[in-house]
Order: sequence, then C-alpha cells, then structure tokens
Amino acid sequence: MCSCNQIMDRAPNLDTLLEMDIINRYRFDRAGINYLTQLIGANISPKAARNNALNAEQKILITLRYLATGLIQLNDADIHGVSQPTVSRVLTEVIIALSSPALIRQFIRFPGSVEEFRRNAVQMQGIARFPKVIGAIDGTHINIASPNQHEEIYVNRKGKLSINVQVVFDGWYNIIDVVARWPGSVHDSRVLRESSLNNLFENGHMPHGFHLLGDSGYPAKRWLLTPFLAPQTQAEQAYNRSHKVTRALVERGIGQLKRRFGILHREIILQPVKVCSCLIALHS
Repeated sequence: MCSCNQIMDRAPNLDTLLEMDIINRYRFDRAGINYLTQLIGANISPKAARNNALNAEQKILITLRYLATGLIQLNDADIHGVSQPTVSRVLTEVIIALSSPALIRQFIRFPGSVEEFRRNAVQMQGIARFPKVIGAIDGTHINIASPNQHEEIYVNRKGKLSINVQVVFDGWYNIIDVVARWPGSVHDSRVLRESSLNNLFENGHMPHGFHLLGDSGYPAKRWLLTPFLAPQTQAEQAYNRSHKVTRALVERGIGQLKRRFGILHREIILQPVKVCSCLIALHS
C-alpha cells in the first residue's frame, strides 16, 4: 500500500503545466488560482501544523477540478492523491468559504443608484435598442441526485430532480443577482415573488422608470417587462423582437457558465443545502 507521502507526490504540480492545460483542468488560469488562494486562503488553511495537511491552494485545486468536471469525488481523489472522504471535507470547506455572505456581496451586487441604473441601461440599449433596461432575468434548473428527504419537492416539470436558480445578468454579462435555494418544483414566478429583488422593486427602493426583462413565465410588472403573447400591431411585434434579442443575454450568460463548469451539466451528487452553496459560489 502507498504511504500518504507517496500518494501526495502524484498530485498535479501547476509549475509543470502549460497555462492552457491549467485552464482546461481547473477553468482558471494560474493568476486566477493565485487570486482565489489569496481571497479565501486564510479561511481554509490548516489550523495547526500537521504532517501531510493540505494547504489552501491544494484545497482550491481539488474543488475547482470537481466543479470543472462534475465527475465523482473518487476520481477527484485519485487525480489529487487524496482519499474520497478528504475530497468531501475539502469541498464543504471551500464551498462554504466561497459562498460566504461577505464574499458574495463583494462580487454580486445589484445596482442601487440612479447613476448605476443609467449606466446599465445604456449598455443594455446597445444590444437591440430596448430603452431603460438594467438587466435580464431567467431561471435555470440544475440537476441533483436524490436527496435524503422530501424528494418529491425537487421534481421539476420535466420529471427530474433539480434546484431552480434565478439569475440576473447585466449588459456586461455580470451576474448582479442570484437566488439558489428553491427546489425544482417551484415555478420561476414564485422564486421571484419571494425574492429580496421583488421586495426592493415593489416597495419603491429602486429608481423608477427602469426595468428588467423576463420571459412569459414571469408576471408582467411596471419594473418587469415580458413579451406580448399574441402581438397584434407592428409596434408590438417590434417590441417582441427587441425584447427577445435583448433578453437572450441571460440565456447566453447561463450557457457560458454551464460550459465552463461541467458540474452544472451533470447530476450533482451532493445534498441540496450543499448544492445551493455550491451554486452561489459558482455564480459569484
């Protein structure tokens, strides 16, 4: 049987990999991995000096490889020369660090001032001349493995188990709001209705006269514009064309995330609470 030191010697060494090889394996370049290590390293570094303890960078690499591929944890363990239980513990530790409220607020922030709204609206209007739009909203289902409890609430309209994630993108493909806590049986309209975003707009805490764009699954509101279901006039048809082209931004943004992180294409074999934290971390 191999000793622990022998196993760890097989772990990937970034210094021996080309930049493109690092990106292909971890979805971040060397500078990005260094940045993540600086960002959360203090929270995930070993608390005491122990033989063969994983350092912060090793933990980040294990987590990124899992998120990039979505393969079973045992594969990740073999690649990085650790045990499957170690991978499980590392994933929990790193995902908690990446999804902390303080970190999320640093990277996901909805505009709040008139100036920010105007800047977003100018960028969005450049797509298809749709005025006064600050972002596009949509829901996406992320498949999960069967949970230990209440499996039935996670069954979506396609009969699969999932988490329904609400995402808002701005015109620069930045995520400015995300909600990842609802089981797959919950409709997009309810996810929005129960969100803090809805409360902010409905209670007058956002500048008036600006809008989000959503598909026909959402209710039309003064601040949420949806397409005409049966456009009758040329003006309504033109509105729908501009709406469709502009709102496609959120679909492309979600698609880019799913192409980057393979785990979003697969059935995530984690319990729902951990899946939600994982999704928050990925969207930040």
